[in-house]
Amino acid sequence: MYRAVVFISVIFFGLASEPVSAQSVGSFRKVANSRDTLNRTDAGNQKDIVDVINSIFKPKKDTSQAATPKPSKYHFSVVPAIGYTLSTGFAAIVAANVGFFTSDPDRTNVSSITAQLVYSQYNQLTVPLQTNIWTRDNKYNIVSDWRYYKYPQDTYGLGGHSSLDDADNIDYSHIRIHQIVMRKVVPNFYAGAGYFLDYHWNIKEEGLPDGSESDAAKYGLPPKTVSSGAVVDLLFDNRKNSINPQGGLYANVLYRPNFTFLGSDENWQSLIIDVRKYLRFPANSNNILAFWSYDWLTLSGNPPYLDLPSTGWDTYNNTGRGYIQSRFRGKDMLYLETEYRFGITRNGLLGGVVFANAESFSNYPSNTIDAIWPAVGLGIRIKVNKHSNTNLCIDYGFGADGSRGFFVNLGEVF
Repeated sequence: MYRAVVFISVIFFGLASEPVSAQSVGSFRKVANSRDTLNRTDAGNQKDIVDVINSIFKPKKDTSQAATPKPSKYHFSVVPAIGYTLSTGFAAIVAANVGFFTSDPDRTNVSSITAQLVYSQYNQLTVPLQTNIWTRDNKYNIVSDWRYYKYPQDTYGLGGHSSLDDADNIDYSHIRIHQIVMRKVVPNFYAGAGYFLDYHWNIKEEGLPDGSESDAAKYGLPPKTVSSGAVVDLLFDNRKNSINPQGGLYANVLYRPNFTFLGSDENWQSLIIDVRKYLRFPANSNNILAFWSYDWLTLSGNPPYLDLPSTGWDTYNNTGRGYIQSRFRGKDMLYLETEYRFGITRNGLLGGVVFANAESFSNYPSNTIDAIWPAVGLGIRIKVNKHSNTNLCIDYGFGADGSRGFFVNLGEVF
């Protein structure tokens, strides 16, 4: 069994008077890092898809007498696309975003509002809305992640010994409301708090092919679940451009306690530790050696089955290239990935990557971890926007147990 993706998109840059950060839409569900900043470097010697299209279809104009256009306050991008995966079948996608500054661009990061509409062959509907607002001098960062899912999908049980033969289709509706307000403490370091709600309803399980009791049923899968709680967020991020980092460190710790007095089905706590490091290798080149550690831990209690750590269900749906989404699930998830990014053409239009990752999940009910699932792969990068250094990323990953397939993102995976 494998995962395949075919992604065809048309990006309309003409809606903006000058380039802005492009938002990620890979695999129909990817959203951009909520703290994107513009890459303000000189892009004069670089080429992107827009340059290629203009060179083919647009005649050169005499610009000697042309007036300099007045910069626009708002910058729009629209991405329509079609695609295919094993978990969605064919899907139609429309994604749009607007970027703007709330204050002096030299002292304030770009703010953005992003929305998507995705409908798949298997009647899956997803409607995410993300907002990322930076106030004057980056003193506050207000991050919203609101989503609606109508999302029948196969799951494969709990722990590190599940099998693709144990596909169990679960249909459900899901509303996510994740809201965080961060405040700058010192340069590059932010602390904040917020509220997370995950509400699943109309949950229906098809069951295992052989009729035996599934892990979902053993763990508990009621028709409706509610996870509601406060969050505490600590962030260090000195990257200049999170769409395509050229160096720096990102470290985020998110603590989520859920409480019955806030409407949660039961009290439970989780902790996510997300660390990413980027090194130029060789040091005098533009090639990047990137490392990513993502640990998603249940500290106490029993999260609802659909809120447990799972492959491809991190915030930006990027873990586990080489495996289908929801391939593994457990109360604890350990994940490590490394990727080497290198240029192919001198003008930056084409690049390549090689990557490797490994993930482990706790077994049920022992909560022990005794299996590692590795994956490797390679990919190509096509420059979509040279000003924000945004690439179209097309990767092919090979996992264990016959898992393999294409994975597509707009913007680097991490």
